[in-house]
Order: sequence, then structure tokens, then C-alpha cells
Amino acid sequence: MSKRRGLSRFTDEAKRSRRMGLSPLKDKPMPHNIRPMLATLTRKPFNHPDWLFEVKWDGYRAIAEIKKGKVSFYSRNQISLNKKYPAIVDSLKKLRVDAVLDGEIVAVNDKGLPDFQMLQNYQKTGKGRLLYYAFDLLYFKGHDITGISLIKRKELLKKILLSSKNVKFSGHVSKNGILFYKAVKKKGLEGIMAKHSQSKYQINKRSKKWLKIKTRLTQEAVIAGFTEPRGGRKHFGSLVLGVYEKNKLIYIGHCGGGFTSKKINAIYSKLKPLIRKKCPFKEAPETNTPVAWVMPKLVCEVAFHGWTEDGIMRQPVFSHLRDDKPPLEAVREI
Repeated sequence: MSKRRGLSRFTDEAKRSRRMGLSPLKDKPMPHNIRPMLATLTRKPFNHPDWLFEVKWDGYRAIAEIKKGKVSFYSRNQISLNKKYPAIVDSLKKLRVDAVLDGEIVAVNDKGLPDFQMLQNYQKTGKGRLLYYAFDLLYFKGHDITGISLIKRKELLKKILLSSKNVKFSGHVSKNGILFYKAVKKKGLEGIMAKHSQSKYQINKRSKKWLKIKTRLTQEAVIAGFTEPRGGRKHFGSLVLGVYEKNKLIYIGHCGGGFTSKKINAIYSKLKPLIRKKCPFKEAPETNTPVAWVMPKLVCEVAFHGWTEDGIMRQPVFSHLRDDKPPLEAVREI
């Protein structure tokens, strides 16, 4: 290649970088094994000209690293998802750009709505349409762009996502969070995300520049044990639940509703190998029937109706297991 052709190519690349707002940024190697930025729970939706509002997808959070046609696709706990979701990985390869994406894996039903149970069972049943909704861009063509505004990152992300069967851009609305929340709730979705348009991406940090607003109260909890069943129920009566506070497991109640026979069998098969004599709480909570304690390794999600003054959930109902969440990340959401 002649010096003139090389200089021309370099100049064209510089012009493209300036148009995309990347020219002030220094070239950096692609980051790896990223733990994603997390949002803070808030109670009510709001309107604000400086905020963006997105759907809160009910799925598995995942990071995609794309470099020279190769893809590393992994969970928030750095567990590889390449073999588990090959269709998404193939779609990511077709982007043909060096980039790091943040998004959510979902399975949608015939109505186009995300279904977490369908996602959990996808490996067995193959039912549902598997999608990766990308909502952020951390690295692009040799540039670390976590330091530029969210709105610019999303503009870039939208440009690089081709029309794909399995990878979609997670859009947003501006300003009108209340109306958007009402529309999402009407569709029966989990909630919305509110993000400040000028927010930077903070790796492995929970920020108040990103907020989650749920259409119903839910809580992730560690299963610490299970009570003896009553009547015709098999295996267990209720699950004894806890959350971590300063690395200590704190009791938050027990859950006996929301179970089908199929769910009970599936959960018990996972709990049985974890049974132990020692209670994982500092002080064993009172229960109506004897308890079998387990190693606190399984995380579940429950819907409930608020907290008592003692920090116990009111009327919790089991929703599903969270295989993608480590126990220490199950903290009380207030």
C-alpha cells in the first residue's frame, strides 16, 4: 500500500470517528469479563425531559463481546452462553464490527410478549422466539465509549444493529415516563427502566442514574430451607427465604403459594442434594411445621404485597427460580 493510500484511509477513518463523536476518545483494548451496570429500584414513574424510558425485559442479562468475527457471549456472572444460545451468537457474528454490547435474552410468545418460564424451558422445549434485546454499547471500533452519554451510545448501537432474526435494538421513549409505564402495565409487562440521557456506563456499579420501576412488587430471595408438607402436597409446604445484608443471610419470610405439582417436583429435585442440618441464618426463624435446611445456593423470585415493620414480606407468591443470579446478589429491594 502506498503512503498516500494509507494516509487517505486514515483520514477517512478519522472523519467517520468525528461524525460519530468518538474522535476525542483514545484507542483502548477491548475489555473482557464485564460485570454490568445495575439500576436502583424506585416506586413511581415520572416525566422528565432529560430521561429515557425503556421496557424492563423479563429475561437473562447478557454481555456480548464481538471481535474479528468471533463472539464471547456470557452472563452477568461470566458464565459462557455461546453453546446455550447458538442462534443469538450466529446473529451477533453477522454484525461484523468490533464491539461490546449489553442486553437481555428473552423468549417471546405468540403475542410478542416476553415469557420468563418459556425462556427457562427453552433448552428442553424449543418453544418461543429467542431474542437478544441490546440496550447499550460499551466499546466500539477500538474505542471505550463508557464515558460518553447514554443517548450517544444508543445512537451508535442502533446504527450497527442490522436487521436480524435474533438480535434487536431495545428502543426507548423520551420525557413521557408515566404514559409509557401505563402502556407497559396494560400489556402485563414487568416494568420499565428510566435512564438519564447523559449517564455514563458504570461497570459493576448500581447507579441512581438508572432506575427500575416495576408494575408489581417482586423480590429475589435465597432459598434457605423448606417446611414439611401438609394435606395432599408432596415434598414441601413452603420455602424459607432470605436476602443478604452485609454478607449475612437475613430471614424475610416463607412462601407457600404459586406452586404447581410440576414446579414442586422440579424445585425439590434441586433442593434435595443441598439439605444440611445447620440453619444458614444466625437465628433460626419460627415456622408452623418442621424445617429442612439447605445450603443457600438457589435463588428464586416472588411477587408480594409489601414489607412489614419487621422486614417480612406480605403474602409472597412464588414466581420462578433465577438460575442466572448468584445468592449474594439477592438483596432487599427498597
